[in-house]
This record gives sequence, structure tokens and C-alpha cells, in this order.
Amino acid sequence: MKSSLIDLRPRNILLRSTNWIGDAIMTTPAVRTIRRNFPEARIAILAKPWVADVFAASPHVDEVILYRSDGPHRGIHGLWQLAAELRARRFDMALLLQNAFEAALLARLARIPVRAGYRRDARSWLLTHPVTIRPQVRKIHQVHYYQDLLRQLGLTLGPDELHLELPRPLRRRAKELAASLGNRPLIGLNPGAAYGPAKCWPARKYGELACRLHEQLGATLLVFGTAGDAGVAAEIKGRLPGHVVDLAGKTKLDEAMALIEVCDAFVTNDSGLMHVAAALRTPLTAIFGSTDAVATGPHSLRAVVIQKDLPCRPCLKPECKEDFACMEGIGVEEVLAAVLRLLENGQKPEETP
Repeated sequence: MKSSLIDLRPRNILLRSTNWIGDAIMTTPAVRTIRRNFPEARIAILAKPWVADVFAASPHVDEVILYRSDGPHRGIHGLWQLAAELRARRFDMALLLQNAFEAALLARLARIPVRAGYRRDARSWLLTHPVTIRPQVRKIHQVHYYQDLLRQLGLTLGPDELHLELPRPLRRRAKELAASLGNRPLIGLNPGAAYGPAKCWPARKYGELACRLHEQLGATLLVFGTAGDAGVAAEIKGRLPGHVVDLAGKTKLDEAMALIEVCDAFVTNDSGLMHVAAALRTPLTAIFGSTDAVATGPHSLRAVVIQKDLPCRPCLKPECKEDFACMEGIGVEEVLAAVLRLLENGQKPEETP
């Protein structure tokens, strides 16, 4: 390993964000660490549009640069164009939180003199400061994976807590909407997830849970998701018309984040919105099937993870070819009890209005 990056005294730093919402949230402690080590530097983060809202109000970056891979930055020509745009900004250091070969290639094409990142995806030759992943880091939460990259580069680590800051006007509108719904508690349900159905607790169970929460608590339910989750959301709403607000495909990411913040509790599959809830300190129950809660579970003290101890899990497969026991074995009563415990433990800490 070469000398610490601190010794290089960079003034203009480019960070390359990860491409998934959950991964981006899990990098927020690392982004804060970078800011603490380079308080006087200008820091920009290159992000795909669908994760840009994670950093839009962050005090730890000065600018979010959009990587429009479905628009002007599409394909080889678009990559060259983006490289030229970055080259014109004269960055003197690139820290690659994304692991892809393309991230390193882009930094090289942009002629950024210092390029640091993990030694992955056959890209070491493109990096001036390649870092080897330590075996022990593969066995712990991904928050530490990103932080350890910086530790090995000579930076002093900041706290491991997630950080997500939302614009005040957006938070105010979310609070007004919550107040207009009347009945509390307000409980969010997130029945979808990227990567495949093996991460999803069945819709019929979410529907039964919604009914039980309303019967027992008089709760109002907000159903989150993308347009692809519209069918599942409609099924849940059909079980409890008048007490379920279907938001699937009807909010932008920043709006969804603000509404998750005002929820009294959140029930979710392993997903990007699960990490949003964790970062916003919303009490949450996370239901895990095919994926590994040790590596990608909610990084929060206000979270309960429900999963089954089965020899086949975590299989990390997008679909189950067997009996889906990891999810079918999780009952509504089990999830309901977890939500009730979270609510009994008190409200969220007071936030700045």
C-alpha cells in the first residue's frame, strides 16, 4: 500500500456512488468519514439518478453529479462524454465506493491522478491505490466493508451509524400528509424488493398483517413500492379498504423517504427502503428469506430481523425452486408481535422540524 491519502492533501475529490439504494445508504458512514478527513476539500459524488436523493441534502458532499446511463451517458460514446465532463472539472482524487471495472475505467479516462478502490473486477491496473479486501470484512456488515476501504487508505474512521438527511420542506409536507390521515399509529409496509421474489414475504401475509394491525391498534397503513409492486399493493389495500394508502409507483424516492420518516413503524423485506428506514431511525421489522442479514441487514438499534434458521439459507438466489420455506415459515403473528414490541418501546427520538 502506498502512503496515506491524507498526505496527498487533495482539494477536489470525486466519489463514485454505488448503484442501488440500499448500498448507497450503507456507504453514508464512509462518505462522512471522507468529509471528516478532508474538511477543506470540495467533494462531489457521481451517482445514478435513482440513488441521487440519498445524497441530495447531505452535508458531507458539495455536489451530486448525475450519471445518466439511460440518456446522454449511454454506451461507449456516453462513457467518453462523461469522462470528458469529469476531466474538465480537474479532480485530483477519485474514491471508488462502487466495485465495478467501469468505475475505475471512467476515473482513468477522466485523468484523475489518484484513483483508489477495492482490488476487484480485474481493475487493479487502473487504480493508483488498489486495496485488498480483508477476509474478516467479508463476514460482517457491509457498512464496515466500505469503512475498511478507507481505513486501509490511511483515513481515520468516523462513526459507523448511517446518515440520511432530508430537505426540511419535504419533511414538513410528509408530516402534514401524516396528520391529514388521522388515525395513528401510522405503519409503513414495503412488500416489494429488487433482485427477485425470493426476498419477498407473500402479499397475502402482508394483507393479513394490515388487517391485524388495524384491528388491534386502529392503525393506518402506507404501502410503499415501485410501479412493479402495484399489484401487490392493490391486493393489500383490497383486504382493508379505507385504511390503506397505496403509494406504490406514486412517489419519488425523496418523497418515499420523507414518508418513511413519519411512520411509527415500518415492516419490510430486505430492500433499499429497509435501509432508508434504518438510516432515519424509524422502528422497523425486517423479514429475511434468501439473503444474509449479517451482511445486509438493517444497521439500526431500532430494528428486529425475522428469519428462519434453515440449512438452505441464505441461498442468495433470486427465486426459490423448492418450497419457499424461508418465507412461508414466517407467520403473521410473529411479525405482528415484533411490530407491537417496537411500538411499546417508545417513539422515535425528537427530530429537528
